[in-house]
Amino acid sequence: MRSRRLLAGLTALVLVMLLPTVLQAAPRVVVSIPPIHNLVSGIMEGVAEPVLLVPGGASPHDYALRPSDMRHLQSAQVVIWVGRDLEGFLERPLARLPESVTKVTLLKDADLVRHELREGGIWDRHDHGHGHDHNHGHSHSHSHSHGHDHHHDVDSHVWLSPENAARIVRHVADVLADKDPDHADRYGENRDRILARLETLDATLQARLEPVQGHPFIVFHDAYQYFERHYGLTPAGSVTVDPARPAGARRIQEIRQRIQDSDAICVFSEPQFRPAIVETLIDGTGARTGVLDPLGADLPAGVESYFQLLENLGQSLVDCLSQP
Repeated sequence: MRSRRLLAGLTALVLVMLLPTVLQAAPRVVVSIPPIHNLVSGIMEGVAEPVLLVPGGASPHDYALRPSDMRHLQSAQVVIWVGRDLEGFLERPLARLPESVTKVTLLKDADLVRHELREGGIWDRHDHGHGHDHNHGHSHSHSHSHGHDHHHDVDSHVWLSPENAARIVRHVADVLADKDPDHADRYGENRDRILARLETLDATLQARLEPVQGHPFIVFHDAYQYFERHYGLTPAGSVTVDPARPAGARRIQEIRQRIQDSDAICVFSEPQFRPAIVETLIDGTGARTGVLDPLGADLPAGVESYFQLLENLGQSLVDCLSQP
């Protein structure tokens, strides 16, 4: 009897000693922005929870890393970001991480559909001297090119296309399965479930947005090209290319003229910036206002929030553009 109790005690002790090893088997994953974090959370569901750097409501355009963010990066085994033209604040910290850390730069690594920047005229201009690191560079056409290291002429808002979301999910699932083969089956199951849901949502949005395809609108900053192109929408311009910089008087006059010339039905602001300028722009034009959120500022973490992000964009556009 005593020997049985001793054996049971030793077995329990061995299990307790092994438990931390089992719990730590999943890689420590850090993700830059909410929409990508939501997709990665879905892939890792049932395995572990990735860490998010840029919280909801903040903008990657001007984010500053906190000490806690630096600690997360230093302990990471996988870091997933879009690229330096969107999250410029990450470029130097990532360069200082050891080679053993897997750094997934989605714009470069994930074989995405990519569109070149729209600049000049109705899309504002890219001011190469103001020190803002978002999407600089002039265009050399490669709307659907892949694998280039030099992507400064590419629009970074790649997650707003369900096609790109599917490509991101496939690529990240492969990376995680390679890094963590013990959970490869789970990553694969989660990937397939997300892909099926994306396909269903895409068909729903196609049908919902078709009636407003010819209705022109103005966005606060040019963040929606992937969504607009995918669903055949009719954008008429942006207020500013750099959401951290206020538009000047000349730009305001240009946009007011553009609203009138294009018969733009709506001018959309964003929750991250809430620009009072939108009210000035539409005054006396007959245009309405709406809100588009490219990041899902108020949505909780998790893959459901990625689907909700696209749902919200579609519904906001339909609500504003469908009004008589």
